[in-house]
Amino acid sequence: MSEKQKTLNQEFTLKGTGLHTGKEVTMTIKPAPENTGFVFIRVDLEGHPTIEADASYVVFTERGTVLEKKGVKINTTEHILAALTGMDLDNAYVELDSAEPPIMDGSSKYFVEGIEKAGIVEQNADREYFVIKEIMSYTDPETGSEITAIPSDNFEISTMVDFGTKVLGTQNATMKNLIDFKTEFAKARTFSFLHELETLLDAGLIKGGDIDNAIVYVDKELSPETLEKLKKAFNKQNVSVRSNGILDNLTLYYPNEAARHKLLDVIGDLTLVGVKLKAKIIATKPGHKINTQFAKKLNKIYKLYKRKNIPEYDLTKEPLYDINAIMKMLPHRPPFLMIDKILEMDEKHIVGVKNITINEPFFVGHFPQEPVVPGVLQIESMAQAGGIFMLANVENPQEYSTYFIKIDKVKFKRKVVPGDTLIFKVDLLEPIRRGIVHMQGCGYCNGQIVVEAEMMAQVAKQNNKK
Repeated sequence: MSEKQKTLNQEFTLKGTGLHTGKEVTMTIKPAPENTGFVFIRVDLEGHPTIEADASYVVFTERGTVLEKKGVKINTTEHILAALTGMDLDNAYVELDSAEPPIMDGSSKYFVEGIEKAGIVEQNADREYFVIKEIMSYTDPETGSEITAIPSDNFEISTMVDFGTKVLGTQNATMKNLIDFKTEFAKARTFSFLHELETLLDAGLIKGGDIDNAIVYVDKELSPETLEKLKKAFNKQNVSVRSNGILDNLTLYYPNEAARHKLLDVIGDLTLVGVKLKAKIIATKPGHKINTQFAKKLNKIYKLYKRKNIPEYDLTKEPLYDINAIMKMLPHRPPFLMIDKILEMDEKHIVGVKNITINEPFFVGHFPQEPVVPGVLQIESMAQAGGIFMLANVENPQEYSTYFIKIDKVKFKRKVVPGDTLIFKVDLLEPIRRGIVHMQGCGYCNGQIVVEAEMMAQVAKQNNKK
């Protein structure tokens, strides 16, 4: 069953302050058409320039994920992107009258609440997924951070944080299903260590910060000088340290809130892949740098995959035609029956499967030391799938045969060897007339095109006279 894309039912607006810029900002999230994705719009600039949520636009990751396109920037994108993905949306416009979304309380909570109030609607277009079929990973040797994607039927994430400090220690968090994001992770707030906070304040950053939108872990002695600096920065008369090692005026929602917020960040940063994932993500000591580097890697792989236009089929589902049904339609018999099952068929295409084993008789001579499926037999297999497509449209198909008239534009792109499974997709190029069919066929194996050809054949009644 295909899933439909989703967008907002209506727009909503939030106002707040940018964490690093300290500027007041109005952010309006609006519904967007199918296949738009998430797009930031700077309404304060001439021409209202746009920046798509795409990993290729990441330019800075020191204290948040910054996107830039043609000189226009959007800072700290991860929390709003996490909310959009966490609420299972596909398309939305994010309008801003400044360079940074409002920090709110340092989490995705208020964004999620706005989405809930605005409502979510299904759209007509089917949703696309990037299904991870093999283990992919990215490692930062300098920090020891690592992020890995392994095959899974769902999008799930596990994070482990370890900053080597006693005040925070090692924390873990796991999200088994995206449906848990709203209740278990959306309100996890951003955090910082006291020594980092001092550095940022001295650098003139986090102008929009206060004790209510960031957890501050006190990993050093709170000197009188530092205390005065914090009072001034946060406009507080008193600042002290709680028994659990964090600054006051804030109570943790969860003992592992830091790990949960890191999980939230991973969701936001991986949104930049540009397509929803079916994978289990394991992130060890994640940060925006490694998150976005991995997103760039997945983004590149997915775009390459899209350019190749490799279709996906479930080889475990019950076939439309099994081998017995095929033998009732085709006159071919072993060892020249070269299609094992038909997965799907409609009035314009057919999909067939050929499993390659070392028992194929042609491997005896092609080649004894390096068994490779002959290209002509790959074409024959594809043609037999096309033959089933044609014979399925006539009465008493067992009384007919199909014959090649022409083969054109043949390309062999990869070797096919024992153990491979060939999937053939044959498309009708023009309506069948007078028993003549014009088809385009492609053969796929291991997520790659291995053979393609344009074929023309004729359906003719068998002459059984002796």
